[in-house]
Amino acid sequence: MNPWAIASPCSLRCLTLPTGNDPAGARSGTVSAASVLRRYASLAATLGSALAAGTRIAEPAVLQRQARSVLAALGIGLEATGPLRVPGTATGTLIVANHVSWLDVVAVLALEPVPLIAKQEVAGWPVVGPLARRTGSRFIDRDAPRELPRFVDELTAYLRDGGSVAVFPQATTWCTAPGGPFRRATFQAAVGAAAPVRPTAVDYAQGGTRSVAAAYVGGDTLASSLHRVAATGALSLRLRPCRPLWPHGHDRRSLAAAAHAAVSDAVGVPAGVPRTGVPPAQPTEARPDAAASPHARAPA
Repeated sequence: MNPWAIASPCSLRCLTLPTGNDPAGARSGTVSAASVLRRYASLAATLGSALAAGTRIAEPAVLQRQARSVLAALGIGLEATGPLRVPGTATGTLIVANHVSWLDVVAVLALEPVPLIAKQEVAGWPVVGPLARRTGSRFIDRDAPRELPRFVDELTAYLRDGGSVAVFPQATTWCTAPGGPFRRATFQAAVGAAAPVRPTAVDYAQGGTRSVAAAYVGGDTLASSLHRVAATGALSLRLRPCRPLWPHGHDRRSLAAAAHAAVSDAVGVPAGVPRTGVPPAQPTEARPDAAASPHARAPA
């Protein structure tokens, strides 16, 4: 069984039905067609600037500026309550966040341009792929689960040597935070390296109200998601780094559970009760044919 395969109960239905979790839904607060065109033009200019930067885009400050420009071009405000890296440690930090959208990747790079761990397909995506590749991100082939132990060993060494890395350990997106449980494989690297873990809550809001407009779930496409985001007014992306977790006394299972509990607390949802636009359901291990399910989405 592929250890990366996991199914989410979230689907496009989450984006079309108003819920108690998101009274505004994804359909309110839209901008005019002219504003959408201006946002596309601004995004195109930003991507052109990134290409013109050439190899300089690999510089953290340049990459961070470009990631912030992508969010600004789409009219998205970035709210962050603290740093992602844990300061004053000999090792790097394993930054772990819940996963809602392809925009989560841009947000991490806009706050602190660290390497990311993402599925192989992300490297070829427009907007996100070029930015992520420049950080030295590692792209995982989820159809090759035998590579996982070697990858964890490499990640352990990277953290031990002082490198920080960000990962979305749910291995799939959910329409709102906190979503389903964190997969535990990458937490083994933190245990092995004695490196701190920084749980980080990611969610989206419109005018202070939780929004599903940016969610990338089910049978959604990157093009339709991009258009929905560009047409949404007053959208903000909130990153809330939690207090660091130290691996002493933990194994990978308990560390993953503690990280998910921290994210759940940060968004005000009890651990084990995923907030979604459909009736709560626990994700299940995917059968061999589950990867083809229209209800599964794993962008990073």
